[in-house]
Amino acid sequence: MDVETLKHWFTLQHVLQLLEHYRSFGMLPGVIVTLLESFFPVLPMFVLVMANAAAFGLWKGIMISWIGACVGSILVFLLARKVGQKRFFRFLNRHQKVRQLVSWVERHGFGPLFLLFCFPFTPSAIINVVAGLSRVSKQQFILSVLLGKMVMIFVISFIGYDLAALAKQPLRTVAVVIIVFLLWYAGKKVEAKFSLTEKMSKEES
Repeated sequence: MDVETLKHWFTLQHVLQLLEHYRSFGMLPGVIVTLLESFFPVLPMFVLVMANAAAFGLWKGIMISWIGACVGSILVFLLARKVGQKRFFRFLNRHQKVRQLVSWVERHGFGPLFLLFCFPFTPSAIINVVAGLSRVSKQQFILSVLLGKMVMIFVISFIGYDLAALAKQPLRTVAVVIIVFLLWYAGKKVEAKFSLTEKMSKEES
């Protein structure tokens, strides 16, 4: 199956049919389809999240998509970190652009990862691998995934579920922006606490 065929298969209509066909398995199909996007970035996350919102309802769909997306990203991150010294990842790490991206992630930590995970069209599979190759702590990565994916999935579900209401009620857009800022600010505070704890542990050792 080539990329174009895969893209054609994962349309909103086809994904909804798939979720309906496996409805007897409960939330599991919805979790799996969003989890797979972390391993196969060609899959349209926007469509998958909208399908979950349409199939399971807005709030339940958000929760299902969030669980799948977060679990998938964390699995890819741990896999990249586990085998990061093996041949394939050594090959990647020799390339200047990859090294620059890894270095940038290491210097800035939570902030850029959070923002990248907030955007639905960011290739999360690449971000997960780069973060795994870097020296970013697991705590920073998991925090950025949990908060960033929450924002991204909420916005996609919200827009896709009721696009007309969003246009008629601009205050909702303002509320989304405020939520993004508050989550980013909270993440920075938690990141600072993690950094302080790690620094104290190193000084004591």
